Amino acid sequence: MKISVCIPVYNFDVRNLVAALRKETQTYQIEAEIILIDDASDNRFNEIYKEASVYTNQFIFLDKNIGRSKIRNLFLKHTKGDYLLFLDCDAKIDNTDFLKNYLQEIEQNRGVEVIYGNFKIDSAYLKTLRNRYSVEREIFSGDRTLDFSVFKTVNFIIQRETFIKFPFDETLANYGYEDYVFAKKMELNHVKFSAINNPVIHIDDTPNEVFLAKTETAMNSLFQLSQLVENEIYIKDIKVLRMARKIKNLGFPKLFIFLYEGLVKRMILKNLLSENPNIKYLDAYKLILLLKKMR
Repeated sequence: MKISVCIPVYNFDVRNLVAALRKETQTYQIEAEIILIDDASDNRFNEIYKEASVYTNQFIFLDKNIGRSKIRNLFLKHTKGDYLLFLDCDAKIDNTDFLKNYLQEIEQNRGVEVIYGNFKIDSAYLKTLRNRYSVEREIFSGDRTLDFSVFKTVNFIIQRETFIKFPFDETLANYGYEDYVFAKKMELNHVKFSAINNPVIHIDDTPNEVFLAKTETAMNSLFQLSQLVENEIYIKDIKVLRMARKIKNLGFPKLFIFLYEGLVKRMILKNLLSENPNIKYLDAYKLILLLKKMR
């Protein structure tokens, strides 16, 4: 069995990540290739990527940025593995048996097609809005689960044939919900899934104001998804969308937006930009963004 480790790269120092992966493959004689595709990073990373390339089998550089979904699908063209292991470039290996743990799960869980490995947060960034959201809403507890809703693209392995059947939706070029739709399609098609605690450490230092801008992009992506009837089966259970539709059906979007703008906007934004953000305020912020789109 051969694993292709697939790392989409954009403006991040990946030297420690690929060095740790290469060390494990050599220590345990694991049959694996390490493939990186750079999504048109800034030139200031050229020397860093040159140093990282000594640990890789291929390091491919794109002339222009093609987005989160398309770059992941591109790995099918450049890899040979029976399984493709996808890692975000801002991940850090937390376990010297990281690859072995995935191989063990594949051997013991016969027929499994997708395995999600979970993630942790770098302790230096625990107070940021982005990482507080991860801790409260994204990271699953326990040793394992079969619940597809915990899936994130930060750290997962997938059978090659399954990935060919269910690639990422390349119309979702921007930030937001490409991982949700990807997972939902597989869940609805009864792809055999397992989530285990084989985490990477996610090194995400996104400032609160940048994460709010990315949240707006995500709401734009969700709104665009909602405009096509064929997407309804995938997105109908998303909580913020259900709430926005309920408010719209009751005829209250303008009232909610008016009350937000006039009474609580300043308070909510002040909290979300602080060192102690409340995730429930983020829920309200997302709801208002979506209601504005749906007017």
